[in-house]
Amino acid sequence: MAHKKLRVVSVVAATAVSLACGTNYAYSAWAPQFAERMKLSATESNVIGTSANIGMYASGIPMGFITDRRSPRLAASVGMLALGLGYFPIHRAYENGVGSMSVGLISFFSFLTGVGSCASFQAALKIATLNWPTHRGTATAFPLAAFGLSAFFYTLIGGFAFPGDTGAFLLLLSLATSLLVLVSIPFLHVVDQQRGTSYAALPTIDRPRRDSNLLRRTKSSSSKYSSTAAPPREPTDNDEQTRASDESSSLLSIPGDILESPEEPANQSTQRSQWIDVTGLELLTKIEFWQLWILLGLLTGVGLMTINNIGHDVQALWNHYDDSASKEFVAKRQLIHVSVISLGSFFGRLLSGIGSDLIVKRLGMSRFWCAGASAAIFMVAQLCAMRLENPNLLWTVSGLTGLAYGVLFGVFPALVVDAFGPAGFAVNWGFMTLAPVVSGNIYNLFYGAVFDAHSERQPGGERICLEGLACYRTAYYVTFASSILGVVACVWGIRHQHKVRRRREEEETHRDA
Repeated sequence: MAHKKLRVVSVVAATAVSLACGTNYAYSAWAPQFAERMKLSATESNVIGTSANIGMYASGIPMGFITDRRSPRLAASVGMLALGLGYFPIHRAYENGVGSMSVGLISFFSFLTGVGSCASFQAALKIATLNWPTHRGTATAFPLAAFGLSAFFYTLIGGFAFPGDTGAFLLLLSLATSLLVLVSIPFLHVVDQQRGTSYAALPTIDRPRRDSNLLRRTKSSSSKYSSTAAPPREPTDNDEQTRASDESSSLLSIPGDILESPEEPANQSTQRSQWIDVTGLELLTKIEFWQLWILLGLLTGVGLMTINNIGHDVQALWNHYDDSASKEFVAKRQLIHVSVISLGSFFGRLLSGIGSDLIVKRLGMSRFWCAGASAAIFMVAQLCAMRLENPNLLWTVSGLTGLAYGVLFGVFPALVVDAFGPAGFAVNWGFMTLAPVVSGNIYNLFYGAVFDAHSERQPGGERICLEGLACYRTAYYVTFASSILGVVACVWGIRHQHKVRRRREEEETHRDA
């Protein structure tokens, strides 16, 4: 029971850490005002925003090695420092105004905020993945949901505490994010471990029995993954303690133990993933890796373009729809849309993480169906973005985008663990997150080029577009096509999983015969 409490505390701490990691998605809340004060073009503004995305996703592999080979706490410590060192100089640049810092240097500090978010988030996900056995979709749903809620959390505080003050908002980001990670680090515990990992672990009472179960299964002539209990043994005085230990077993418990309640037997795909250990460059030889990598790249590019540029969408539509709208009015609307995206992401991650477990355990279906739902929602969002000219209806674009993005990231960590095993999850996740580096760069820079092509430089040096929907509609044609390809990639993944499962069942039947 002590193990169970420690696991709960650890996941709560991981969720708190994640709340500090999603602030890059609040970029649209301050980017237009920052660009105006620093006299930046839409392309330059997108370079700064994309630098944060690159930091977030490109640092996944090195941060994954730190998380897997050293400890999640060390990764969280790196993240705490990088968040503070990234946001504070950007805050100072804004306060000092145009010419105080080059675009390249601002982009570097923006990159650091992405590195800090990645390192801290890797630690949070690893803690949730290690500490909960066959409920990894549900366990990771909470830090994933907090990550999605992060932008809403900070924009809400900023909107109430200092409305319209972009400098104070940037100061809030620099201080609050790093301090939240700092106070959470002591509570990040790995309660159990799989042999071969480098974390100090709390021992479980029935480890000898688990090792004997593994030996029996290894020597077995059948490779069928059974969800039945280990063979009966003679009762001992430690039975009650053993049952308590079983209740609090971690995700990395030795295969063969029962990690589910009697009413909810373990499913075959979950147990099979406990035996898999694919990581590093070996991933590149697996078709499953490329399926997931292509799918993630296609859909994250779609989401990141709107997430990073919803502020420009708002500005363009209101400048065309009502030329009497003040800058303060437009800035408040930008904050609202960032909050809508964040809330949509929060609910999407929570529903997808928990829902993917239900789909697998209760319906016996693939988690890819959740990814397919994300792609379909993205398609609808792009259609809305290409047609809506009334800024009062733009919430449909931001809401659907946040929901689709949340559904995607709510299920993807579980897809990665199912495919390659939990031991090297952080490194594997780092390889996966290289996909958004490519697609996010392409779509964001394309949006900036389209927006700049329709913008005019004002006497004060700032650039503005007064053409409404025409300012950016062309960019959404590309993301609409990408979301269609995402649906195709999901169908591909579902069919491949079905073929692999059927082939495995045929091989097992042949061996049993």
